[in-house]
Amino acid sequence: MASQRERDATDYLEKHKILELVENLTSMLLFHKPENPREFLVEQLEQLKIYGSGPELFNSSNVTAVLRILDPMNKQYITFAQYKHALTMLGIKDINECPEGVNEDRISHETFRTEVMNSATYAQL
Repeated sequence: MASQRERDATDYLEKHKILELVENLTSMLLFHKPENPREFLVEQLEQLKIYGSGPELFNSSNVTAVLRILDPMNKQYITFAQYKHALTMLGIKDINECPEGVNEDRISHETFRTEVMNSATYAQL
């Protein structure tokens, strides 16, 4: 059984999404492999402080590339299974299980982009 202090610590970590932040920073390090990791991390945290956005791994061109793979006929929609799998593969954990179009099994490109843009790994470049 967890003590009150452990529960408080867990609540704090969840409330402020600390584990997600550390995971994203680690992913950024492995993705960019900077010469000076500490300086790189400081820059990422300064960006978070200034812009209010977290570490960024994907931008709009990456999302467009994913959609071209998922929808090679350019029908402007993907299936819910494709949507969920792609978001999981992009490392997005908080997946909207009821996005617009789920009942028709037609998730529009715009809905997919919105879900990616709302994640902590997206860079608006």
